[in-house]
Amino acid sequence: MRILISNDDGYFSPGIEALAEVARGFGEVTVIAPERDRSGASNSLTLDRPLSVRVAANGFLYLNGTPTDCVHVAVTGLLDHKPDLVLSGINDGANMGDDTIYSGTVAAAMEGFLLGVPSFAFSLARRGHEHLATAAMVARELLERFVRDPLRGPMLLNVNVPACEPAQLKGIQVTRLGRRHLAEPVVRATSPRGETIYWIGPAGAAREAGPGTDFHAVENGWVSVTPLDIDLTAGSALAGVRDWIGTA
Repeated sequence: MRILISNDDGYFSPGIEALAEVARGFGEVTVIAPERDRSGASNSLTLDRPLSVRVAANGFLYLNGTPTDCVHVAVTGLLDHKPDLVLSGINDGANMGDDTIYSGTVAAAMEGFLLGVPSFAFSLARRGHEHLATAAMVARELLERFVRDPLRGPMLLNVNVPACEPAQLKGIQVTRLGRRHLAEPVVRATSPRGETIYWIGPAGAAREAGPGTDFHAVENGWVSVTPLDIDLTAGSALAGVRDWIGTA
């Protein structure tokens, strides 16, 4: 099996090293990741300048672009083969609910999915890389399942792992995305030049986090696996918009 790995924390992240180590037990691994932390890059592509690929001391490839750039460049030109699987992560922090819209980790996996490759995004639910071994264990288990019973056609799975000892995990739940409250206000500050500057505030607390959601699963010690899709069409609104257009 040929596996492509990326992330949004950068090629130097302990999370991507742990994921690559797990993946090597399942086949040929290529790692290509951003040259710096690109958390929150979402699905952005770099279209205003050329991109360069370099080789790090550990053999990982790194690119001066976004997570989406990494997977896109690899699948559409850098590799001489189409990967059988794209993995992203292990992210330093959760990617649940609305976070998935902004996440570079999810975006890297999503690009693989858009290019026709089954793709997994892995995130450890607490920042700081504590209990990274637990997330690596979960990644190994899901890869073993994939080898035993491959997914039928391309699929995008968003995996969030509680930050705990392996023995404390209760198992795996298939979940839906929860929802957060509105984000906290921006943080206003003054630059050394006296200019007003703004830092994006933290994400809001979980709002819709009941049973069946990714938030609820992780909070209660379960690994959350959420299948994602790209169709943003609001199906329930189609009839209403048709009526509105028809009366214009």
